[in-house]
Amino acid sequence: MNEHLLSGLKVLDVATVIAGPVAATMLADFGADVIKIEEPGRGDLLRFISAIPTTPDAQSNYLWQMDGRNKRSLALNLKSSEGMRVLHRLIERCDVYVTNQPLPVRRNLGLTYSEIKPLNPKMIYASLTAYGEEGPDRDSKAFDLVAYWARSGLMDLVRSGSSVPAQSLPGMGDHPTAVALYAGIMTALLHRERTGEGSMVHTSLLANGLWSASCIAQGALAGGDMEQYRERNFTSGILHRIYPASDGRFLQFTMVRSEEELVRLLAVLGLDELFFDERFATPELRYEHRSVLSALMAEKLLREDSDTWQVRFAETQITVNRVQIVEETVASEQLRVNEMVVPPVDDEMDVPWIINHPVKIDKVTQVGPKRAPNLGEHSREILEELGYPGDEIQLLFDRGVISDSA
Repeated sequence: MNEHLLSGLKVLDVATVIAGPVAATMLADFGADVIKIEEPGRGDLLRFISAIPTTPDAQSNYLWQMDGRNKRSLALNLKSSEGMRVLHRLIERCDVYVTNQPLPVRRNLGLTYSEIKPLNPKMIYASLTAYGEEGPDRDSKAFDLVAYWARSGLMDLVRSGSSVPAQSLPGMGDHPTAVALYAGIMTALLHRERTGEGSMVHTSLLANGLWSASCIAQGALAGGDMEQYRERNFTSGILHRIYPASDGRFLQFTMVRSEEELVRLLAVLGLDELFFDERFATPELRYEHRSVLSALMAEKLLREDSDTWQVRFAETQITVNRVQIVEETVASEQLRVNEMVVPPVDDEMDVPWIINHPVKIDKVTQVGPKRAPNLGEHSREILEELGYPGDEIQLLFDRGVISDSA
């Protein structure tokens, strides 16, 4: 009996950086044998992102360990005919082929779905693009901060008033897009189980950014008055604004939803007399004069630190949240008891906790995080499994078709 749900499933990760490879990581987390194809000498760009200035400095290569876990690495030169022959033999044996190579690269290498489907008609071909499989932008390349964040409209929508749009975090669109690609793969595997048919699965960074912006984007599609929407939201409502306390921490009042809760909130702030002010007598008037009321609340909140306010609000059963900094988030016991972060099961993994993917199934066990592979670490092993004799493997090493971590 297989130990995990996807034990025995063979996956080729012919993708780079985050969104495509992380879909393969999720498959590996449920037991699939994932072979990561990497360029000899360089490897996946993800191996280097932990060292860029827009990520925290640390002693470990934490992004590679998080997203590259539970895989094997084959360093294979796809620009050589011998390397393509190796890849074709792997394709003949795989169940899932994951790629985010730009479409022109796939066409140049002969790695489009239509070209490799004859090698393995039952294969699931999982394609990730920046902007979709068709249309004028199909061949364009983009990271998630461009296609998911900026092009979708999220970058413009998620800001206050006239503030300049902010860049997204590294991987902020890639990780949710990976979940979408994983969902497509699993749906296609179920279809294959029922029909015997392989298929192509595809999603894009733009599609997932649009999905994230859909509550507003659907309004635009419905012919909504977007100019009015922007004007109305230029000045936040009193409970949608984020307020600083005296310690520089921010308080969020989104969960104050009823008139009764608002009364208690203003009482804690010492502003309960405002209910007798004709400017604030009704919800409609409070909204009309929201700038004035927000300013009064802001002035009061700046008199105490956020800890003091949280205690006072809790005593009156008002749900107020302090905007957490990420150091507080990752230290929370809530993450551990719900396995949002898990300890590695490999002594060679040099990080104490790994952020888990968000898919949880109570009857399905998950593989614990094991060290992400060194570049080409399993090259010889994988070719041996394909039936290559030792002298031929050595010849491929000598010619630079494959490499290992030695």
